[in-house]
Amino acid sequence: MSTGMKEKESLNFIEQIVEEDMASGKHGGRVLTRFPPEPNGYLHIGHAKAIVVNFGIAQKYGGKTNLRFDDTNPVTEDTEYVESIKRDIRWLGFDWEDREFFASDYFGQLYDFAVDLIKKGLAYVDDSSAEQIAAMKGTTMSPGEDSPFRNRPVAENLQLFEGMRKGEFEEGARVLRAKGDMSSPNMHMRDPIMYRIKYAHHHRTGDAWCIYPMYDFAHGQSDSIEGITHSLCSLEFTHHRPLYDWFIEKLDIFPSRQIEFARMNVSYMITSKRKLLKLVREQFVSGWDDPRMPTIAGMRRRGFPPSAIRAFCERAGVAKRDNLIEIELLEFCVREELNQICSRVMAVLDPLKVVITNYPEGQSEWLEAINNPEDESMGSRQLPFSGELYIEREDFMENPPKKFFRLAPGANVRLKNAYIITCDSVEKDPDTGEVTTLYCRYYPNSKSGEDTSGINAKGTLHWVSVPHAIGAEIRLYDRLFTDPEPDGHEDRDFLEFVNPGSLEVIPQAWLEPGLRDAAPGERFQFMRKGYFCADAESTPEKPIFNQTISLKDSWAKAQQK
Repeated sequence: MSTGMKEKESLNFIEQIVEEDMASGKHGGRVLTRFPPEPNGYLHIGHAKAIVVNFGIAQKYGGKTNLRFDDTNPVTEDTEYVESIKRDIRWLGFDWEDREFFASDYFGQLYDFAVDLIKKGLAYVDDSSAEQIAAMKGTTMSPGEDSPFRNRPVAENLQLFEGMRKGEFEEGARVLRAKGDMSSPNMHMRDPIMYRIKYAHHHRTGDAWCIYPMYDFAHGQSDSIEGITHSLCSLEFTHHRPLYDWFIEKLDIFPSRQIEFARMNVSYMITSKRKLLKLVREQFVSGWDDPRMPTIAGMRRRGFPPSAIRAFCERAGVAKRDNLIEIELLEFCVREELNQICSRVMAVLDPLKVVITNYPEGQSEWLEAINNPEDESMGSRQLPFSGELYIEREDFMENPPKKFFRLAPGANVRLKNAYIITCDSVEKDPDTGEVTTLYCRYYPNSKSGEDTSGINAKGTLHWVSVPHAIGAEIRLYDRLFTDPEPDGHEDRDFLEFVNPGSLEVIPQAWLEPGLRDAAPGERFQFMRKGYFCADAESTPEKPIFNQTISLKDSWAKAQQK
């Protein structure tokens, strides 16, 4: 089999369509896609998939991608969302250059399209109420019923539509509908609404318009106006495609083609902006960028690298059927990237004090530590060592079981990048019996890299020097939901599955001193604890670190079985 055939077989179905169109000379071999978010919330993991697909397809075939905001509902839209969307796309590594558009850019042209359809006898003004229109549409098992206003004369429809445009009628009094087929098995073809009256201030056009196009009318025509060759969207719009094509055909405009692919559904996450907004408004989370949220802003604040999100979307693939992607795959992609780029540093989250009795009092020294054994080019740093240290409380047991290779009375352990120590005695709180201090000896000839002591130590512990350590707030995160499909239960509210233990705050942990000046978003591996990043609100005066992800990789292990 030739290399070319192998490459051909590896194409996903969208790439196959694009290559067929280019080979046939369709649109002159040009490829122009678009990403059309509605500015009514922050982008989430599902949007990340759409961004990767739309921009990725265009990049692969030498094309371009437009960013077009679907701003046809002034009630829910805001410039805050516009700016957040642009910030997220750029952070993911994509650029729309000078091709930034808004559906509102085309309000005048869309209005003219609607007038054209009225003149062709293909659209009419309906005075029926929303409830009456819904009832007349029928059901999937029975045909719809014609509106009593369906056969209004063209001249009357033109006059009424102009009156709607001028604000002569109350909100909800009239709508413009396309004259489709009320017996069509596709409910979207049963005289769909094209325009409705809304007296609301628009974030871009202000009060210039009081009628706004519906998505199904605005979207395809906006694609056509821009000359979009491949309009890529999620499977939920499959049933909208006949109407998309119908409008383009009846208006005789550029024939953009809608192609649907499976949306990104990830376990333990939701991708409904309405439900995400509910989490924000009811304060289950601190905001759209809460690190527990499946938003791009939340994942950025948590420390997920953009390259890991892109890799996840690519590994998940482009499918024709909806499926549920395991969150463990996302976590694997994050770990795989962080393992390569993060410095290994030491942080003690639950401190237990160690006093080294034979270390000269008041003395300290600086020891060399490799930043990342995966990448020698990241170099090394100097760590302060002294006679008073903090170790993790879980790294000591007074009466340990067999194969406990950490610290215990009479046991030896190596301190990472430092010396071997042995525990001689413990001090306890007289009221609680809790161990408060360990008294240990160190072996001067056991320095890491220069060990000539001959002392054996099976375990290695991380630590920080008490006089040099900086205090920091640590935020530990678990999954926001306890159920893998929190919005997949018809009889239960998704809020029932919110995990009450999804956030644990450690107000005072101790970190090596170099982390004081960590820039917001800077990522590290806390040795033996996981990957962490400096929070957006972190300062040298008050360092705050978010847990990005643990070290445990359940997905990779599952693939090996």
